[in-house]
Amino acid sequence: MQAYEYKVVPAPKKGVKAKGVKGPEARFAHALQLVMNDLGAEGWEYQRTDTLPCEERQGLTGKTTQFRHVLIFRRLLNDEAGAADDMPLIEDHCADSPNDVPSEEANGSEEAAHDSPTDPDISSEDQRRSSASA
Repeated sequence: MQAYEYKVVPAPKKGVKAKGVKGPEARFAHALQLVMNDLGAEGWEYQRTDTLPCEERQGLTGKTTQFRHVLIFRRLLNDEAGAADDMPLIEDHCADSPNDVPSEEANGSEEAAHDSPTDPDISSEDQRRSSASA
């Protein structure tokens, strides 16, 4: 299954002046085109534009609802990030460090690696879990 990441950016509120672009509609379209082309160059694919309510303070105690226009883009996650479903949510770094758990070759047997913890911050139960998963 393909996994995507999404980016939401505010739509431009004003047009951008450019050579050969005349009129407010053309300037606004040019501003929108710049935003879309910049994100497209970074690999983002335009999906849609949404208008969403946003509650804001007005004065000391008042609230008002403003409607905001946003552009929604998406792109495929990297293959590494796509494989995140296969990765555990919590990584066990105890077994990764050679100083934490002695190897079988260094001690001559697997039991010697589990008898005494080498790091006082790691409990023997944590070491058993790390060796069971390895």
